[in-house]
Amino acid sequence: MYLIAFVGACILVAMAPGVSTAVILRQTLRAGRGSGLATTLGNETGILLWALAATFGLSALVLASQLAYDAMRVVGAVVLVVMGIQSLRQARRTKAETGEPEAVDGWRKAYLTGLGTCMANPKAAVFAMSFLPQFVPQGQNVPMTLVLLAVIWVAVDTVWFSLVIWMVARAKAFLGRPAVKRRLEQISGVVLIGLGVRLMAETR
Repeated sequence: MYLIAFVGACILVAMAPGVSTAVILRQTLRAGRGSGLATTLGNETGILLWALAATFGLSALVLASQLAYDAMRVVGAVVLVVMGIQSLRQARRTKAETGEPEAVDGWRKAYLTGLGTCMANPKAAVFAMSFLPQFVPQGQNVPMTLVLLAVIWVAVDTVWFSLVIWMVARAKAFLGRPAVKRRLEQISGVVLIGLGVRLMAETR
């Protein structure tokens, strides 16, 4: 029963909009389904690493240091703001585009974008430490159960974002229109900058 409850919780967590959703949608809209999937894999690698770190107590070491926590928070905020500025610049280029094919991000760059934004977000470490232990039944092997939960969490996340990417790709004919694309880039830029500013301002 605890696995059913955990899967349900993972679905709700995946559906909640946040940094991961914003970054994955941005990459999908800019460079297509492949880039979105690569970003998702990078993001899920980061989630798995944070979850495993929480399992073995490594993330507690990072969170115990205010300096390390603040450094991660600042790096994460800067990354998001830079990505937001890039989206706003892309919106301006889209407005003036003359029909040349748009350069797309490679899989490696998209993967590293997803991984980097996740690993630079200390809130992901905090969430992993507080989320997973709630679903470990009494009497179970705690490390093994946490690893299992971490893998399930990543699997649910991957399925959800793959569905989102598929839906965005299906709407490509509409979303690919220059005016729509420009507006989406503007919205993406503002959201990413807002998330970065919020992360910069947050304290533990």
